[in-house]
Amino acid sequence: MEASFKRNTKPRLDDHPGATAASLFTDDLILEILSRLPARSVHRFKCVSVPWRDLIADPANRNKLPQILVGFLYMTVSDNGGGHHFASVSSDGAAAPFDPSLPYLHDYDKDEGIIQVNSCDGLLLYRRYKKNNSVTPLMKEDYFRFVVSNPITGRWVELPPLPPKPAADRSSRITSLAFNPAVSSDFHVLHFEQTFQEKYNTGVNIYSSRTGAWSHRDNEMAEKVMLFFRSRCIFVGGMLYLMGSLERNDGQHLLLGVDMEGKVWKTISLPYGRRFGTIGSLQGCLHYVIASFDDNNQISWLELWCLQDCDSKELVLKHTASYNKLMSMTRKEYMPVEIHPDCDTIFLVSCRGDTLVAYDMRHQKVGHILNLEKSNIQQFLPYVPLFSESLADADGQ
Repeated sequence: MEASFKRNTKPRLDDHPGATAASLFTDDLILEILSRLPARSVHRFKCVSVPWRDLIADPANRNKLPQILVGFLYMTVSDNGGGHHFASVSSDGAAAPFDPSLPYLHDYDKDEGIIQVNSCDGLLLYRRYKKNNSVTPLMKEDYFRFVVSNPITGRWVELPPLPPKPAADRSSRITSLAFNPAVSSDFHVLHFEQTFQEKYNTGVNIYSSRTGAWSHRDNEMAEKVMLFFRSRCIFVGGMLYLMGSLERNDGQHLLLGVDMEGKVWKTISLPYGRRFGTIGSLQGCLHYVIASFDDNNQISWLELWCLQDCDSKELVLKHTASYNKLMSMTRKEYMPVEIHPDCDTIFLVSCRGDTLVAYDMRHQKVGHILNLEKSNIQQFLPYVPLFSESLADADGQ
């Protein structure tokens, strides 16, 4: 029986002293397996062996493998317009992998400027505008055009003009990008409308790169949701989420979600009612980070909540960390602004706006502390490189 068992047992790696995982599988098979894993796991697997390290680091394979967060794009405001900057989260503090001002989008017209709007899995959404020194770039709403770009490849596409507003009292200043390269090379841009007076959402204009056109969908929910200006927008599980509040119920904060056809709308309640937090995508799940307060109205805890099931309407508490412990390590007051896409780390900006700090919620440890340019807008766009050449219907370089 023992001899029979040994004959039918598959050889182990240590049965062959010179064997490695890379030698037992073809490179194509290893790449196929790695492409289905989270980016953080892929980069940890560089330590498996020298062949795996070389395979993962090979530039020819970068467009097949998920990439990690390399930093944040942000803007500063001045009388002459906006400045474009990059804050690196890499251990060596590497410079931006591209010029953050994306000169190819506006160098041919010196009277034009661009504003960072949103980012999603390697693509960036910008708004072009005509320069006017009498107002700041964020106030410009006339004569603008949306542009989607992959800054690594330099390819971009300018979207057609938005469709005429269906009613004179509707306006919007909330636009977002939705893209998942693991599912499709197509992307969507969603431009939310709201009433001019009451400020509640009435519908959405959706651009599809597949059709190259905008479509309009009314919000037919019974609840009237007022959207927050410059709300963080997150694309997860085929739905785009942004923050707002109910017109009723004393303005309780919630998430508004809509699918890419504008047919499915839903709301998700947020903890602590009218307190402000921020949302993000972490390993394919929607997360929410918020500061909780004690009886003296002082910040006491940082909390990370998770929407574990896309069909659920309830967030679950995942981590709690002491705010005083963070303060003792940094000696500055911070507020959460972003969530790392691959690990339980949040990013917080100092109240003076001069530094951005990474804080590991699981182990309650401070990581990177990044110095920021003064007069920044404090909207930070996470950037994960996308090495694929595909940009649906690109009409740029």
